[in-house]
Formats: sequence, C-alpha cells, structure tokens
Amino acid sequence: MKNILESGRVEAFRHALLTWYEAHRRDMPWRQTRDPYAVWISEVMLQQTRVDQVRPYYDRFMSRFPTVGDLGEAPLEEVLKAWEGMGYYARARNLHRAARQVVALHGGRIPDDPAQISALPGVGPYTAAAVLSIAYGRDCPVVDGNVVRVLSRLFHLTDDPAAAAAKKKTAGLAERLLLKGRAGDFNQAMMELGATVCTPRQPDCGGCPVSSLCLALQELPDPSVLPRKQPRKQRPHHHVAAGIVRKGDEMLIVRRPLEGLLGGLWEFPGGISEEEAAREEFLRHELKRKLGIDIRVDRAFAAVRHAFTHFEITLHGYHCTYLRGEARQGDGNDCRWIRSDELEQYAFPRAHHRLIEAMAAAEESPQTTLFP
Repeated sequence: MKNILESGRVEAFRHALLTWYEAHRRDMPWRQTRDPYAVWISEVMLQQTRVDQVRPYYDRFMSRFPTVGDLGEAPLEEVLKAWEGMGYYARARNLHRAARQVVALHGGRIPDDPAQISALPGVGPYTAAAVLSIAYGRDCPVVDGNVVRVLSRLFHLTDDPAAAAAKKKTAGLAERLLLKGRAGDFNQAMMELGATVCTPRQPDCGGCPVSSLCLALQELPDPSVLPRKQPRKQRPHHHVAAGIVRKGDEMLIVRRPLEGLLGGLWEFPGGISEEEAAREEFLRHELKRKLGIDIRVDRAFAAVRHAFTHFEITLHGYHCTYLRGEARQGDGNDCRWIRSDELEQYAFPRAHHRLIEAMAAAEESPQTTLFP
C-alpha cells in the first residue's frame, strides 16, 4: 500500500479529517474564541496537562486575568497562585514575563509575526504555530505529541521521534498535509484525532476517519507500537525532610528561587535527607545552616510520595518548635512567619499541599498521621 503522498490522496485525507472534526470535536471554552491571548493561554496550559484538568484552571485564569495587560500588571505571586496545582510552573513564570514583554514592546497585542512571537519567553515552535494558525489564520503546521503519534502511524515511521532526523521528517510531513487557508481547523483536527482516537494505547482504529489511509494499520498487527521510543529510564527517588516550625500561633514558610524547579513557590523549610535514622538531626542542622534558627524536632506526622518528570520524592513532614534565631535565607529569598489561616494566600507545590492537608486532618483528629 502506498502512502498518502505517493498516491495523491492528500485531499481525501484532509476532507475526511475535517468532516470528522466538525462532527466530533470536543466543546472546549478556548475553541469559542479566536482571541490570540485566550488561544495562547490555553495552548500553554495544555502543554503537559490533560484537557479535563485544564478546563477549570482556564476559566479561573481568564476570569482573573482577562487581558494580556491584566496578566502583565499582576504580581508574579498572584499568577503562581492562579496556576497552583497544574505543575510545570515555569509555564506560569514565562507567561508572566511574556505578557510584560507584549505590553512593553507590542502595545498589548500578541504578535502575529513568527519571529516576534517566537522571541517571547516560553514560546517555542509548537506554541507559536498554534497561536499563529488558530488565532491569526497563518499557514503554520502544529506538531505536538498527538500529531507525532498520528503521523508515525499514518506513514509507518519507525525511528525514535525524538531524534533530530525524525523530527525534521515529521515536520515536513505535517507541512505537506496542512490544508492552507484552514490551518487552524486542520491543526486542531490533527491534535483532536491523536487525543481521542489515535491514542497511545488501544487506539480506536474502527472509529478513525482516515483508517483506510493508515500504513501502520495495514502493515502491523498492533499500530499502538508506534511511535517507537527509547525505554524510559527508572526515575531516581529522593527523601526530603520538611519542618512545620511553629512560633506561637505562626509557622515558617520559605520561598524557592524564581529560577529552577518550582521557582517562586512557597514551601516548608528542609532539604534532601536520604538517611532515615539521621533525618531529624539533619533537619535541625539544615535549618540552622540555611535560616540561622534553632529548632526542636517534635515528631513526624506525614510522609507523602510525589512524582516529577525525572525523579520522585517522599516528603517527610515533622512538627517542630522554634527556639531562637532570626529567620533569613542566605540566598536572599523570602521567608515569612504566617498563621495557618493565611496558608491559602500562598502558592505551594502539590507535595507540600498534602502536608497541609495532613496537618488539617490531625487537628480534627489528633491521632491521625499520613504515611504511605
């Protein structure tokens, strides 16, 4: 069987795909507008986050920051709080920086020029192509994970899609298939097909509008083996100790550096401590070294697991009592004493939120502890 390009059936593919998309596309709030700002926000949110998770965040975020000017003028603290729970917080920091750039350099209008939009913080080829095609009707093909999967099966591509040569080939195929003049709809249709039909496991080949043109379906017993990827390496696992340090009715929180993992979020002070037997002693020394305070470690109350992209942690929470010293971070980042009823004002990583939940549960039932 020849592929679509060789047999000249590109038009049939485009027609079948778009007809299916018109009938089956999911109703999502960001599809009700061509506002470049709204499209940009939705596309950034959808990176590495499932659609069902994005919906409520998108609505709240757009309500709080309805324009790029509103986003740029807001303190980063507010932006991170609005993003709290979605993870990959560099996305929120870059959105904030980019919004300020758009206001300062482009008069508050998201650029429709490929070079200008690509120069914004956090805007890579995928985001630029999505905004340009969906909001501005530019003939730019979008290549995300869903599109890579569709193309890998459609053309029976067996190379690792992460390899440079494979990326170039995939981008070329996306360009060849793109329906000029309807790039926004075509790109969304390709992504929708990958997200709902041509899924990673157990693809619905019977419900696929272009199955008759799919080489993988014709030539393989199981099309889901494509795209072929390198085996995922086992993620390292770290143990982290965190102290809930109380001084009267207040507790201590510290802010992470703006750059890097979980940048700008607040957390309970501590650090990586792999040796279980020495963990309480480590916590005392670590807070003395980092913050200049003496504490008493009273008891462990929670241990929660959390997975990041490249590693996992078990976060061990300890109730601690402040003894002496003036808390300050040597790296210049903020630290604050706050009451428990003020916790909701600050953006915390998910693992530390679970410590907060464990504290609340313990207050309701003093015998409660949370361990895996």
